[in-house]
Amino acid sequence: MLEDLQKSLHLPPFLWNILLGCAAVLTGFVIKFLLALFLKHTTRNISDYSLVRSVLNRLGKPINYFLPILVFNMVMPFMELSPKPLSILSKLVEISLIISFGYALTGLVKVFEDYMYHTYDLKKEDNLKERKLRTQLQFVRKLTISMILLLTLCAVLLSFDSLRKIGAGLLTGVGVGGIIVGFAAQRSLSNFLAGMQIAFTQPIRIDDVLVVEGEWGRVEEISLTYVVLGIWDERKLILPINYFIEKPFQNWTRTGSAILGTVFLYLDYNAPVDAIRAEFERLLEDHPLWDKRVKVVHVTNITERTMEIRLLISARSSGRAFDLRCFLREKMMLFIQEQHPYCLPKTRAALDTELKNS
Repeated sequence: MLEDLQKSLHLPPFLWNILLGCAAVLTGFVIKFLLALFLKHTTRNISDYSLVRSVLNRLGKPINYFLPILVFNMVMPFMELSPKPLSILSKLVEISLIISFGYALTGLVKVFEDYMYHTYDLKKEDNLKERKLRTQLQFVRKLTISMILLLTLCAVLLSFDSLRKIGAGLLTGVGVGGIIVGFAAQRSLSNFLAGMQIAFTQPIRIDDVLVVEGEWGRVEEISLTYVVLGIWDERKLILPINYFIEKPFQNWTRTGSAILGTVFLYLDYNAPVDAIRAEFERLLEDHPLWDKRVKVVHVTNITERTMEIRLLISARSSGRAFDLRCFLREKMMLFIQEQHPYCLPKTRAALDTELKNS
């Protein structure tokens, strides 16, 4: 059909090749545009997550490259080219197809990641299952994309006959080079292996609350070689991933998000503990931040000047516990100032009687 069209137009080969190539690329773009238009039409009334919208966002750009190249590859046999230019053009198109296909595969991985992120949402209060899955998913996603890139590169290199002929020599060189690189990059390899260990044994997970190096924060990212901890004041603490294999740290959400919180009051010996306990229970009774599990008042220590009163409470998450502790500190101190100011800490002094008489 295309040959009959060429004969009817009486075009020179050079112009025919340009026209055919442009028509192929344009056809690929038109197909992609119509497909995207149809998919957008199906999701126009969906405001929340949509798998189709995720496909459009993640695969839109890869398909922009893949479809025109694919159509161009289909019309190449109809071009009038001498063997050498045709061979070079075929090789370029083959490499472009491999690269664009690899790009599309990385987009598919991200579509799957979007679906899993929507299915296992971290916004829940008790999100232990979601954090477990997301930690593994993030590591697997990065490992999968790295493998796709590596396989794409290998496919491009193996498309050249010259590389196939010297394959045995390359394998030998890669083996020796791998040993050398392995010795030179022991630290990086240990980080990578630590990343695999963390992804599946999970001493930490995405959105875990940790205390590391004296800093309180949440795990925002776990990469193949490092962990990003978001500190409460919006700073970021970057740590090598093997830190969490080799050194101790606190994980406040290891088995769940519920946590206990403490408020300490330091008062004089004559402080009315029963009145303080009653006020504490009154403040907690209907407070939305308290999960109604634990509420205890204990005198936990006595020093030479004050006694230490501990208020113990429970909450569904560390953030709620922190806010509840701040609330109790403020209200209990206000109660003591207004109702029992005499029990605030004092410094006592005793004068010797003989010294007083003199």
